Amino acid sequence: MNRRTVITGLAVTPLAVADPAHAFPAQRVSASSGKGATLVIGHRGASGYRPEHTLASYELAARMGADFIEPDVVITRDGVLVCRHEPEIGGTTDVASRPEFADRKTTKKLDGTQVTGWWAEDFTLAELKTLYAAERLPAVRQENTMYNGRLRVPTLDEVFQLRAELSRRLGRRVGIYPETKHPTYFQDLGRPLEKRLLGLVRKHGLNHADAPIFVQSFETTNLQQLRRMGLRAPVVQLLSATGAPYDLVAAGDPRTYADLITPKGLAVIAGYAQGLGPDKNLVIPRTAAGALGSPTALVDNAHAKGLLVHPYTFRAENTFLPADYRSSGGENDFGKAIDEQITFLATGIDGLFTDQPDVGVFARSERAAA
Repeated sequence: MNRRTVITGLAVTPLAVADPAHAFPAQRVSASSGKGATLVIGHRGASGYRPEHTLASYELAARMGADFIEPDVVITRDGVLVCRHEPEIGGTTDVASRPEFADRKTTKKLDGTQVTGWWAEDFTLAELKTLYAAERLPAVRQENTMYNGRLRVPTLDEVFQLRAELSRRLGRRVGIYPETKHPTYFQDLGRPLEKRLLGLVRKHGLNHADAPIFVQSFETTNLQQLRRMGLRAPVVQLLSATGAPYDLVAAGDPRTYADLITPKGLAVIAGYAQGLGPDKNLVIPRTAAGALGSPTALVDNAHAKGLLVHPYTFRAENTFLPADYRSSGGENDFGKAIDEQITFLATGIDGLFTDQPDVGVFARSERAAA
């Protein structure tokens, strides 16, 4: 199956000249706190079709029907929040080809691991704005590489502004789902993300329980700090299938992600968060052969504690799909992604993160019509 088979044939018009009446048709779903709605969350935008964490990627996600767009948040040397997958930006920008920044390449310890590259916090915003975004997975998403050298790195403030403009243009509330990346790392550098993030949430009028926003993190302490600092918007605790939150590791706390998904752990999370963002393998694990197994009790247990469940990450390419949902094409061709998502929707999840939001919207509609 060619990887374009499941995509509708509509082109996307740039926002500045877009006519909302002719934009991507979107199922109208509540984009507030998510209660009662199955949400489609554009993972780093529509990162299956555009380089991730660019305004073009976020806009395309919304026009494809995503209820929320998801920016990852790091910080510049002059204290501006910007959107990159990691603080190391060598794989998501053209910085490695820029001779004027060759001396910025350095090795740092990120969450206990030595990483060599170029770091967002070593660049001012003005310097970062001279760089272009690049496709992070060029071997998988070769078509996205044609946008390399054309899209800039956005600030988080620009993404908040885009969210509001898209809501006006599309006639529905588009939400935003920012993730604080490596908060302990940035706090140790003396460049905490939390106060600045809270400031933007307040600036854009989203600091209330029914706002179309979720603030998420793989760490636990910073989410609780944000609550104490006055964050009233919904919070989601991200959960990996392995390891432990780095803030707990750094503090000598022995708890792991496996501990956090026990009923006792979920009760603790429910004290400061409204939802979970688990690795999808925590909802339906894979068998030894790589096929989908049987659902776990996580969704029911989370719901029993009043927590929403938004698993990640759903991707359409065969290389990311369970063995029994792959097509006969190559690794980078699209497989049976709609079927996979319908299977997960049947577990009662409240939303999903997807690199291809149009696939998520279609799967949701088909599941609702069944």
